[in-house]
Amino acid sequence: MKKIVLLLLLAVGLIACHRPLRVIEATSEVIMIDSTLDIIQDSAYLQYIAPFQAELEAALNAPIGYAPDVLMVKKPECNMLNWASDALLSMARQLSPNHVDIAVVNIGGMRTDWAAGDITRRHIFELMPFDNELVVLTMTGEDILKLCHIFVELGGEGVAGLRMKARNGKLISASIGGKPIVPTAYYTVATSDYLSQGNDGMTPLAQHIDVWRSEEKIRDLYIQYVQQVKTVQAIVDGRMDIQ
Repeated sequence: MKKIVLLLLLAVGLIACHRPLRVIEATSEVIMIDSTLDIIQDSAYLQYIAPFQAELEAALNAPIGYAPDVLMVKKPECNMLNWASDALLSMARQLSPNHVDIAVVNIGGMRTDWAAGDITRRHIFELMPFDNELVVLTMTGEDILKLCHIFVELGGEGVAGLRMKARNGKLISASIGGKPIVPTAYYTVATSDYLSQGNDGMTPLAQHIDVWRSEEKIRDLYIQYVQQVKTVQAIVDGRMDIQ
């Protein structure tokens, strides 16, 4: 034991007395991070992650609901946007401490159509691959009317709880809960934290006077909604009547 300690002390002493190291030469090499790296596989690593990958794939592909009809994304109104808006409004009303009047969803956030058949978590992730979170904004009727004018300019977006009519680029009417929007009244709007900043041209949303943050990802709320209702369907009902 004494010999081992002595040898360790000797080694430390030699290192401590050694002159500082100097870099004599340095070389570099550019390694492209692209698909060519796919051929380099660590068998031990792949074996380690295989069970987790299989579990993830099973969870993503397990049916959580059923769509009897095709759901498509298009303007000015479509069943996919109506479903997404209705689902967001429903979940917002379940979570928010206050009543929620309407929901707003941007068509740019909807990235795929759904064929009729089983709906899985993978469908939800493919539809909305973003980490946007649900927020509920308090807004004036005046700003919501401005938002409706923008909907006309954009050619339509996703809404629930709101109905509007426009002809030849001009807003004719807009109502919430079956009643005309009152400019001086206050309304609550469920939407994404992304849109609440006025993105995608929806600048009036950034003029909100208050915000409630759910800290829940909208994608996760859609999964919960499908699990609740089981049947995924929506119709084009004229809520976004733009001609």
